[in-house]
Amino acid sequence: MDIQQSLQQLKKDLADKEVVLVAVTKTKPPRLIMQAYEEGCRDLGENRVQELIEKHEKLPKDIRWHMIGHLQRNKVKYIAPFIYLIHSVDSLSLLKTINKEGAKNRRPLPCLLQVRIAQEKTKFGLSEKELFEVLNADELRTMKYVKIRGLMGIAPNTNDKAQVKEAFVKLKILFEQIKQHYQLPHVVMEELSMGMSSDYKIAVEVGSTMIRLGSTIFGSRT
Repeated sequence: MDIQQSLQQLKKDLADKEVVLVAVTKTKPPRLIMQAYEEGCRDLGENRVQELIEKHEKLPKDIRWHMIGHLQRNKVKYIAPFIYLIHSVDSLSLLKTINKEGAKNRRPLPCLLQVRIAQEKTKFGLSEKELFEVLNADELRTMKYVKIRGLMGIAPNTNDKAQVKEAFVKLKILFEQIKQHYQLPHVVMEELSMGMSSDYKIAVEVGSTMIRLGSTIFGSRT
């Protein structure tokens, strides 16, 4: 796969769209990641904390690292000093840990709340009810080192484009609803992270501001 060519084509396709491209580097070695970096990629996403730490140590320090996989509370401390955005916050208890580690590092940690828009048991995320329980929690108002910047969702694993679009539209509606009705200093709906290699075109059409692409850029994982 020609990484340079893939990125140039993506830039053309997204030229008139206000969307951030997060290159998902899962399982990819630094030499391939550097090809994307040299083509201008600065937003990189990882699913696993260990891999994220190793790559952060080896690669240029102006990279904006995104944690896009499920995050366990006991792993937050390892990424708190440098993480740019955590996409996968799925509980109030995780937010409490993020706030504690943000305080230790004296830096606010930007987060997205992950919403479960697919019914598959393998997918993490908050239900709509749980999402509003988190947003209405008294504890959230005291968290000085948490900055909620938006929502993230993963579409159903299906070839049915109508079903995928329906899931994305649902998330977009929630995003707009929170944007209009929640006036908290550290809850600012700026980013809607939805869309991966198989469905990013639908996500962008619906209103995604951030897409997470791996195989479209680097080819299939081995």
